[in-house]
Amino acid sequence: MFAKCSPSVPIPYSPFPLAPSMLTRMKTLLRTLLYLALVVWLGAEIFLPIVAATAFGTLAGDPHRAGAIVGALLRTLHGMGFVCGVVLLALLALAPAWNIYKSGTVMPPMILALIMIALTAWSQFGIIPAMDRDRVAAGGAIDIADTTSTTTADFNKLHNRSVLVEEAIILLGLATVVLVARAETARA
Repeated sequence: MFAKCSPSVPIPYSPFPLAPSMLTRMKTLLRTLLYLALVVWLGAEIFLPIVAATAFGTLAGDPHRAGAIVGALLRTLHGMGFVCGVVLLALLALAPAWNIYKSGTVMPPMILALIMIALTAWSQFGIIPAMDRDRVAAGGAIDIADTTSTTTADFNKLHNRSVLVEEAIILLGLATVVLVARAETARA
């Protein structure tokens, strides 16, 4: 399974026969895209609470409007997460074929990326629509609704769940960074 370029230096077989300089550039490009997908997704996740705090601080007199802004940003964040997650999975799957990472080192970050995508989907398609239903049931502005109503209590429970899901995505993203870094050191 090894091709020899000289009697003493075996090189691994690659299903993608390219010139060595081109192969090096492709490896660099794939690693760069992989890191970029991680950085964009994780950076956006970390930045969201800062934006939310700023929106609610700036629009303290209008929490409904601040919530609408944060909700719109969260939907955008989820879209970015889906794209970055798919890119991340595809690049991690390609990495062993391009001899970028060893096969055994890419499975753990791929599993974490899948969990992150699943949590993003749960938030986007489960939690947020339920929060929207509660907001509509409360008359459109949850902040002026009766704080003792079951609708408001359900909204608050869903909001807390949403925060926990986003925090879990951040923690899983950080763990993914560590696992990719470990794969990087194990590739030699």
